[in-house]
Amino acid sequence: MFSPDQEKISSSSSASTKGAVKYGELIVLGYNGSLPNGDRGRQKSRFALYRRPKANGVKPGTVHTSYTPQAAQAISNKDQHSISYTLSRAQTVVVEYTHDSNTDMFQIGRSTESPIDFVVMDTVLSSHGDNQSVQSTISRFACRILCQRSPPYNAHIYAAGFDSSKNIFLGEKAAKWRNPDGQMDGLTTNGVLVMNPHHGFTQDSRPGQWREISVCGNIFRLRETRSAQQRGKLVDTETQELVDGSLIDLCGATLLWRTAEGLGHTPTVKHLEALRQELNAGRPQCPVGFNTLAFPSLRRKEVLDEKQPWVYLRCGHVHGFHGWEGQRNGEVEAEGRERECPMCRSHGPYVPLWLGCEAAFYVDTAAPTHAFVPCGHVCSEKTAAYWSQTLLPHGTHTFHATCPFCVQLLDGETGYVRLIFQGPLD
Repeated sequence: MFSPDQEKISSSSSASTKGAVKYGELIVLGYNGSLPNGDRGRQKSRFALYRRPKANGVKPGTVHTSYTPQAAQAISNKDQHSISYTLSRAQTVVVEYTHDSNTDMFQIGRSTESPIDFVVMDTVLSSHGDNQSVQSTISRFACRILCQRSPPYNAHIYAAGFDSSKNIFLGEKAAKWRNPDGQMDGLTTNGVLVMNPHHGFTQDSRPGQWREISVCGNIFRLRETRSAQQRGKLVDTETQELVDGSLIDLCGATLLWRTAEGLGHTPTVKHLEALRQELNAGRPQCPVGFNTLAFPSLRRKEVLDEKQPWVYLRCGHVHGFHGWEGQRNGEVEAEGRERECPMCRSHGPYVPLWLGCEAAFYVDTAAPTHAFVPCGHVCSEKTAAYWSQTLLPHGTHTFHATCPFCVQLLDGETGYVRLIFQGPLD
């Protein structure tokens, strides 16, 4: 979701892609429409994949089972893509990759070097709910996506990306093996995980199983821990094809894949703005101060407004910000502190409400009626239900449901609450 100013930038920057075939978009979870300091160049909260003027895809070619002069030349040749599998100090298998005129390749990673199309940094939540950078666990060349240049424009994902010398190196410590057909394959250190939802990305969506993608695009069950040497069991009934709503976890950031067709069914910027205005037109009131509440404009999505709606997360009663004698003597006001709701006397956190502005995270176009707990991001009921059921990788071996707009871990029985507004008294 973009602010009006960002929307102008977006439309002008996409002028060159007008009429081009759009494969889909990758959206980073946790940024609610744009990076905190703004989207810049290849580092942004969402990245659109368009058909390239000229195909740049590659496919496996000649295999060198020993480190011959030809293998050495393939590695040193900067016009030749290759993958090197170091089995021991004495043996390295090199696979040459050749040009594929039927596909376009897009690479994702932490590196800012030119082969990376979409630069992704770690999304880490601090105890104060702010995103901050720590030592990265995302690979510099994390993964690559190959899109078919002809309909139906299928997208396939592979672990690892080619560096500036067009090489991928899997060292001695990397998990790697030789398949029964003699072909080499392997996994990256922290792995690339993918989850394909059931029933697409719609109001009927259900989370699927997390899988790990290999360097050659094979599908495996998860390792015991994120960087374990032993690979999981091969799942030969599934493919590495991305579907609308696929989640890609890079061990530090999670991306949502939306197809061009799927994006056509999501709310637009104008639709979300219309829903905001419709909420405000109902003139919801604070049951304590009787003042009219209003959600701030989408471009002021992180700035507290004096008319800002606040909510008691245990019960869902919406108020304006107010002091309340239910507080203990001497208790300091703090966002999220346990407070007693004046309406129903239930105790729970009391936080401001924020509209979820990233439209790609919505599974439908219904009104924003529910809020995630404990962050207070507001979206439709079906959207809240889907994300509360979707467990995202967290750390090396755990999974938790998170708010897609800020990646804060969800609390409570369901992870979200229905909002109860009081209408005007007149």
